[in-house]
Amino acid sequence: MSPLRMLLAEDHVLMRAGLRLLLEQMDEVTVVAEASDGVEALHLLTLHRPDIAVLDIAMPHLTGLEVAARVQVELPEVRVIILSMYATGSYVQQALRAGAKGYLLKDAAPVELALAVRAVAGGEIYLSSAVTSQMVQQFVQGPDVQRVVERRSLAQVGVVQQFVQGPDVQRPGLEQLTPRQRTILRQIAEGQTTQEIARTLQISAKTVEGHRAQLMERLNIREVAGLVRFAIRMGLIDHDD
Repeated sequence: MSPLRMLLAEDHVLMRAGLRLLLEQMDEVTVVAEASDGVEALHLLTLHRPDIAVLDIAMPHLTGLEVAARVQVELPEVRVIILSMYATGSYVQQALRAGAKGYLLKDAAPVELALAVRAVAGGEIYLSSAVTSQMVQQFVQGPDVQRVVERRSLAQVGVVQQFVQGPDVQRPGLEQLTPRQRTILRQIAEGQTTQEIARTLQISAKTVEGHRAQLMERLNIREVAGLVRFAIRMGLIDHDD
């Protein structure tokens, strides 16, 4: 059996070293690349095309969510596990909508990393035990929602699918955007930072942030990862960019 080829992206060196040590204790895993920011992660993902990528949710240049959104479209064979400090439902929902197959908390027990990797490798969705009860409480009513819910039973009742899909919202297309907004949307999707966009367009970083907020409001998109997916879907950038 071929080993699982994995990429690890985390901007904190000590955290990344600890994760690599834990992963390499698994006989079936080999770490093929490490990245310290989102742009480097996207480059190495394209270069190595690993089976699984473990991405920190908050990295410089491109966040883990933004990278996951690009991976979902451009490298669908790569399965993503998001690593996060946050157990709140909104972060989990954003991660799942960006295409992540796993959501692991940084304060989880080391054994959970192995569980997440093996579950995702087997085609399952894995969520840290600390976040599953919050999801169930949003979608399941009744006095016994406090019971322990395992990931398999969670999938059986369809909670994950409901949580990811959310309300069916009709979003406008590119015709709703000004030429400047289309330009900034494309630059965001290409992974340019606020400062880089400001320099290119010779405007202030505050103006770029204002345009980004207007884009999200006009397109009814709540996170940058959603803007990336929208831009790719609308053909503003190529899949190979």
